[in-house]
Amino acid sequence: MHIAIIGAAGMIGRKLTERLVSDGQLSGQTIGRLTLVDVVAPAAPVGFAGRVDASAADISQPGQAALIVGSRPDIIFHLAAIVSAEAELDFEKGYGINLEGTRALFEAIRLAHLQDGYRPCVVFTSSIAVFGAPMPDVIPDDFNLTPLTSYGTQKAMSELLLADYTRRGFIDGVGIRLPTICVRPGKPNKAASGFFSGIIREPLAGQPATLPVPDTVRHWHASPRSAVGFLIHAASIDLEPLGAQRSLTMPGVSASVGEQIEALRAIAGDKAVALIRREPDELVMRIVGGWARAFAPERATRLGFVAETSFEDIIRVHIEDEMEGSIR
Repeated sequence: MHIAIIGAAGMIGRKLTERLVSDGQLSGQTIGRLTLVDVVAPAAPVGFAGRVDASAADISQPGQAALIVGSRPDIIFHLAAIVSAEAELDFEKGYGINLEGTRALFEAIRLAHLQDGYRPCVVFTSSIAVFGAPMPDVIPDDFNLTPLTSYGTQKAMSELLLADYTRRGFIDGVGIRLPTICVRPGKPNKAASGFFSGIIREPLAGQPATLPVPDTVRHWHASPRSAVGFLIHAASIDLEPLGAQRSLTMPGVSASVGEQIEALRAIAGDKAVALIRREPDELVMRIVGGWARAFAPERATRLGFVAETSFEDIIRVHIEDEMEGSIR
């Protein structure tokens, strides 16, 4: 099996690569080749017995997507994106990468299909940002897409492209709407949601963290470990039951910022909580204010997607995966 990961240098891309190399197979087939692509060349994985092609490329630029498709991957994980706050601040960059880059990939696949019938499985990472206010406290699977950010709009438009290119038989696509991934390891990125991780990650490491929103803000979360599990599962299951509705909201944990902080207190104590500094940020509050609070992801659950069931579990996953020898 030949697998391509676009956005392989990002946090989830790296973890997905590690998981694929560790497993050595997907859906019972041996992985013989990995194509890893990002705007910065991804590192080649250690210990992989097959062939690895790692390169720097921007799929929004002419001809770049065709180079990836030219090697005919069986499965393409499309993870590349400009994150929420950056997409809001840089309109052209957000649309260029999040929408035009996705369309360029799908078009390259379509042209290959017309040549020789090529039809890969495409797993596309969408986002719960495709939903926006007004919305119910718990959003069902059949709720309308009503994004209130450029990022959410770009993801919603890409979901429609995914469904149409699948309907026309060019790809076998599935979109997974990721919850906010928390706790993200490493340095903060430009996502408006970054503080959800920061108020846990930094205090656990003994460092101060900034909280730009009120404790009452509630949101939908899953760990990086769950995100990788979603991707692997999406590429492994029979996609026929999805019918025309090709995008799925993933399971997760609904937690308020206050509940996050209490989960941190339960695991790491008052000393860690004392490192959180409240510094309101109007832009972040405006963006987050239109985000979903909770979901009833019945379709994904029926198909076997699973995530953590409490925010304490999410924190423990971070400690186990990123802080070996630290708090247990």
